Amino acid sequence: MLKWALIFFVISLITGFLGFSGVSAATATIAKVLFYIALVVFLIFLVLAFMAGSVVV
Repeated sequence: MLKWALIFFVISLITGFLGFSGVSAATATIAKVLFYIALVVFLIFLVLAFMAGSVVV
């Protein structure tokens, strides 16, 4: 997912450089959303890993 966020970020930079501000803003928004989703998924898995590691058998 971070790979797609980086791809959309690069597309946003290129389109912004070429003057396509509407496309640049849209791809920047998509990149931000994908990054935050990846961050939330990472934090969920981190919490689950700590919870699984603290269980004593």
